[in-house]
Amino acid sequence: MATGESFRSLRFAFRISHSYISVIIRETLSAICKQLVPIFIPTPTKEALTKKAEEFWERWDFPNCIGALDGKHVRIFAPAKSGSLYFNYKEYFSIIMLALVDANCKFIALDVGSYGKEGDSSIFNKSAFGKKVMHFQNFFPADQKLPKSNKVLPHVIIGDEAFRLDKHLMKPFTKLAATADKSKAIFNYRLSRARRVSENAFGLLSQVFRVFYTPIAVKPEVCDDLILAACCLHNLLREAYLERKGVPYYEYDSKEENSNVFRNLTGAGGYQNVEGFHVFLTGRDCRMAKSAGFESIRQSVHVSNPLL
Repeated sequence: MATGESFRSLRFAFRISHSYISVIIRETLSAICKQLVPIFIPTPTKEALTKKAEEFWERWDFPNCIGALDGKHVRIFAPAKSGSLYFNYKEYFSIIMLALVDANCKFIALDVGSYGKEGDSSIFNKSAFGKKVMHFQNFFPADQKLPKSNKVLPHVIIGDEAFRLDKHLMKPFTKLAATADKSKAIFNYRLSRARRVSENAFGLLSQVFRVFYTPIAVKPEVCDDLILAACCLHNLLREAYLERKGVPYYEYDSKEENSNVFRNLTGAGGYQNVEGFHVFLTGRDCRMAKSAGFESIRQSVHVSNPLL
């Protein structure tokens, strides 16, 4: 994910057959999605969405906005017997990731796996998240007054011209209308500036996980898990960035005792269980150390694991 190397290239690096590497990657991605999606991309609540709206107003000067909606084409190799289903208007094969992004470039909701030939609006309308937005009105927080005003307006999601205008889905004015009216042009500027967080999120995702810069040579269902796993890890990295900026995310238990069972054993490589190791020096090690001129015997340490 971080480099976008092929399985055959990884085979030479780790001395594992490329066929077994594909099995490892498939199982690892499935486990990451199962464990991390409920933690880093949970189902948003009204309280969480209200906080997202406050962040949009503080950072991007756009009130009553809970997220920016946009789609990204993830380049893939043409799946077998797929015809032109995955062939998009940019003239390459892709899987579409439709994402709702908050003011801090974190993913709130995702829809992954649509054909490349489809448009963002049609994907949004048929997705589970889109149905909640368009038909399940209790998804949004209660209507709220605009800052420094008595006007009460609903919370919205902002998108580009590809989406359909709705009570809870805001899009910019047309170019003709914005040219004729300066206030509409200012509105378009504010909306586009706030909507830019979705483009920023896609850029950060691709910059960290370079696999998105190259065609992904896996099956579509594995590619779906790869995209979800990358988005979860992206949110994890964004939370760490916000923590360094003074926004705590995790609550640590100060009463938790640190375990000393695992220690760094450089001779064994990595972190190993010290209770399962016995360190000893052979007579040959002693003679070699003395002949090398060392006063203390500290090399040629053999580590054996009696449990193996």
